[in-house]
Amino acid sequence: MPTELEEYLFDLQGYLVLEKAIASDHISKLNAVLDTYQDMPSDSWRGNVHRVLDNTRSIHIHNVFEMGKPYEQLIDHRAWIPYLERFVGGDDGLFIDESFADLRDSGHASPLHSGAHKRRIRTQYRFHNNEFRCGQINILLALTDVGDGDGPTMIIPGSHKSNLIHPAFRERPESLDEVAGAIKVPLNAGDAVLFVDCAAHGAALRTKAGQRRMLIIRYGPQWANDRYGYVPSDALLSRLTTERRKIIQPVPPKRPPGS
Repeated sequence: MPTELEEYLFDLQGYLVLEKAIASDHISKLNAVLDTYQDMPSDSWRGNVHRVLDNTRSIHIHNVFEMGKPYEQLIDHRAWIPYLERFVGGDDGLFIDESFADLRDSGHASPLHSGAHKRRIRTQYRFHNNEFRCGQINILLALTDVGDGDGPTMIIPGSHKSNLIHPAFRERPESLDEVAGAIKVPLNAGDAVLFVDCAAHGAALRTKAGQRRMLIIRYGPQWANDRYGYVPSDALLSRLTTERRKIIQPVPPKRPPGS
């Protein structure tokens, strides 16, 4: 379970950094597997792995758990599952509604998005009667070092509780580098940042050569559904442990009419 201080900081700022969440040898395996999928054409499938239509900022490869055991092990990884169980809250169980690799080269950033002012139930932050009820908690796992010049994630601390829209949403800056109140969250490979999705966030401009690699896994309550309608393959479900299968494909109890 999160410590009392971690709960305080999460409630205050909307995010936590989990240092050394994943061991270096595991990170190496994740990168080695990802290397074999980079040559996929834009908007193409390999098995049940989908490289979506590339945008102007990055490459997104979806359904990463279909890429083998090193990725399957992340589903219920002990580095973050206790936090998710506490912050998503309740006894409903967890569900992953999106999982993808984000690959970004020099000269690209991620613009400001989300924010509590939108009041979306799916991404909401709520705390009542000593229970958290967050609609979506994001895990951003760094597969490479992401420091100054590498395009680190940026967050506006406390924006998960904001009532007013940040003026920058109207100005539409390409990155958060010049957005008032936004801070950089540098990560070493293997570190993860955990944050509630309604916190306003994005990423700084990458100015260094090379590639920024992040895995994004979004967790929510069991009753949610996949954001893009992806369905896990039978092969994946057959390989997963009972605990992991419950997160990837929750099956609610069935109650026949009249029972």
